[in-house]
Amino acid sequence: MLASAWLFSLVSVAPNRIVTGTSFGIVDAIGWPGAALISMLFMAIAALATVPSQGHYRAILGIIMLTLLLMPFGLMVAGHWLVDASMPQARLGIGAAYWTVLFVLLLCLVELRLRLGLSRWWPTLILSAIGAVWWGCAALWLGNLALVQEFQARDTQFYQAVKQHIALVSIAVGVSVVLGLLLAMLMRRYQRLQKVAFALLNFLQTIPSLALFGLLLAPLAWLGANVPMLAALGISGIGNAPALIALIAYSLLPMVRNTYIALEEVSVETLQAAKAMGMRTGQRFWQVRFPLALPVLLEGVRITAVQAVGLTAVAALIGAGGLGTFIFQGLGQAAMDMVLLGALPILILALMVDAGLGALADALRPGGQE
Repeated sequence: MLASAWLFSLVSVAPNRIVTGTSFGIVDAIGWPGAALISMLFMAIAALATVPSQGHYRAILGIIMLTLLLMPFGLMVAGHWLVDASMPQARLGIGAAYWTVLFVLLLCLVELRLRLGLSRWWPTLILSAIGAVWWGCAALWLGNLALVQEFQARDTQFYQAVKQHIALVSIAVGVSVVLGLLLAMLMRRYQRLQKVAFALLNFLQTIPSLALFGLLLAPLAWLGANVPMLAALGISGIGNAPALIALIAYSLLPMVRNTYIALEEVSVETLQAAKAMGMRTGQRFWQVRFPLALPVLLEGVRITAVQAVGLTAVAALIGAGGLGTFIFQGLGQAAMDMVLLGALPILILALMVDAGLGALADALRPGGQE
């Protein structure tokens, strides 16, 4: 972090959206006092990390939280010094040093959670509190930040894209959970189905997402044009129908695999004890096998949901909407801040889903954390 802060550009300033910005280092952006403060914080982390202990880990956690809280104020200082107030179209961009430091700090949070034995809820709560501070700073004092300007120019579209993205992910994951549970139960009953089902699901997983969207376009377009009932439901070669089919197809393999393994790994002795108590087959499944398998099953849901959050971005190419719309529009216009407007919320959604479902799985696991 120290090397990237001094060697890479911290921010860039452009007179408008079209012109390439001028890069500035840490001293030009926040001055010698700010550069010295940041350097001392990074060196303190390095010094504390040389002697591993719970107390040092807690101190490092505190320094990381302080650094994350100071980062938006550094952008405010840079914007005040570098952006000409007489140029209303001027934009402050975030440089490579800023993103590198942020990435490493988040990796440190993950490592500290493991070292301190914290529940998965803690990083989520910490990042939510810090995110609220960042959001407040962006709304009140970072109007010249390029990312904020991109958001303000299309805030209605942004909120609509977030809703579309969450809806696509929710429907795809919900359907894959139901289908995954049914397929896993059928494979347990019919062993021959196991090889065929896993072979088919593995094959679907190897097809590139864009290729699968392309393969679905022609048959769905034909069905929408020739079957009035399907046309009334909105089935066509582009839009939500092919996006949901592709998302469900990609989600089935991790869901079925985890569900099958979860159900199979329940102790035989436990099931025999339940049978000796007089439980029928259905009671043993729903009252014993399924609750014990639920933590592992939720890990499958977590993997499936995180995968779907990222994959849904590609669905924007076939008119399904979502946050991927900003990513591909930004790439087409060479506007990286618009790309970030779509990519950053996807990253945040994936982190929230991963932390929430992971914490729920830990809490349901026998002897797990609450």
